[in-house]
Amino acid sequence: MRKQKGFTLIEVLIALLVFGLIATAAAEVGSQYISSYERVRDKTLASWLADNRINEIRLQENLPGISETSSDTDFGPYRWRVTTEVLATSEAKMRRVEVTVARYRENSVEPAQVHTLSAFVGAE
Repeated sequence: MRKQKGFTLIEVLIALLVFGLIATAAAEVGSQYISSYERVRDKTLASWLADNRINEIRLQENLPGISETSSDTDFGPYRWRVTTEVLATSEAKMRRVEVTVARYRENSVEPAQVHTLSAFVGAE
């Protein structure tokens, strides 16, 4: 009688379990990588928008008045809400500017805040 060679059912089941655990871990790492990438991408785009808004204010001839304004804009493949708040300071010729950038998500009416940038602008 010849001895048969091969894997037993238990060995095959253990191998499938190990490969299943490895695949689950790899999928989790991939999901975290994608989520991290999306956060960094959104933060980068939002910081560019906030920087642009503050530079627009700095390039104005006159000191901005105390106010709060919001506008929606398309930047990259996404829709954003840029809120600019100009606040008074103890110095009459200086203003504090806070720009908050929020991104509209799919199937969402209100955007989710991504980035806030503060700066001071003054008149000479």
